[in-house]
Amino acid sequence: MDASGRFGLIVAVALGCGRATPRPEQAAPAATGAVTTVVPSETDARVTQVEEMLRGVPGLDVTRLPDGGYQLRIRGHRSIRGDPGDDDPLLVVDGIPIAAGALSSTLASLAPADIARIEVLKDAGAAGIYGSRAANGVIVITTKRAR
Repeated sequence: MDASGRFGLIVAVALGCGRATPRPEQAAPAATGAVTTVVPSETDARVTQVEEMLRGVPGLDVTRLPDGGYQLRIRGHRSIRGDPGDDDPLLVVDGIPIAAGALSSTLASLAPADIARIEVLKDAGAAGIYGSRAANGVIVITTKRAR
């Protein structure tokens, strides 16, 4: 309060930029929480579509649609508007986020034999990495070419 009896408004903004790299002995995992990793094996050689590799992942619903495509939902339906496209998880292929609505076509274009690993991030920890786009979860695919 100042001498005239009015309150003043003070606004403080702190901005930090940069990247801190921990020493190797202190390295922390990139993500914590509900993360499931799928690493293809010889038994997955018979699989013809990437979506089939994701069957059995806890918390991930893989549903075959009448048109032959697949619908992927991490921990169920969440959209309050009722639009099925709003419930699609974020897809990241070799570090590149795929545009919303292109989930089915992108997965159809990938050959299961080219996949090195798939990580399914299912909780709020994914939002810390990918922001609000990760509200419905994230499917991170690393191909053998990206290694």
